[in-house]
Amino acid sequence: MEVTHGPGPALVFLAGIDNSGPGHWQAMWHARVPGGVWVEHTSWDAPVRDVWVRELDEALRATEGPKVLVAHSLGCTLVTEWAAEHKNEEVAGALLVAVPDVHGPGFPAQAVGFDAPKHRRLPFKTVVVASEDDPYGSVEHAADVAGIIGADLVTIGRRGHINADSGLGDWPEGWALLTRSFTG
Repeated sequence: MEVTHGPGPALVFLAGIDNSGPGHWQAMWHARVPGGVWVEHTSWDAPVRDVWVRELDEALRATEGPKVLVAHSLGCTLVTEWAAEHKNEEVAGALLVAVPDVHGPGFPAQAVGFDAPKHRRLPFKTVVVASEDDPYGSVEHAADVAGIIGADLVTIGRRGHINADSGLGDWPEGWALLTRSFTG
């Protein structure tokens, strides 16, 4: 099934474990973007790395034209895992928000196969966004990942996990960063 979209790159949204509900900036952005693609998973609460990688690859192959990946939390790790095994020259960039530390104390035990991340330089422009008080990944961890994958690092102060609980609403600063970095 091919998905069409408006002018510019298609935004492909990759949520983390348990998905992003209606109060999450990702869901709000997706609702405002004509032709945005939400990558669906067969299991949101018990993710299996290989299954999530396959589901992302299928969504990318079904979406024609240039794409920018908009990932949150485990979706960020999914991007690097997918890129380690697949190529899609139409992926123009990635915004990775709240990169989790898969070896950190808060990483969900029900996420299977993510414990040996294949972080390597990504073949497309990437921006990593980190919060100073993210319970799932420190700024230092985000900086390490950004260095390995060749990404720009943007820190946004103390915003928790940069999710609905952070009180960001539709997070206009993040939207400005996305449009400035990838579509402007």
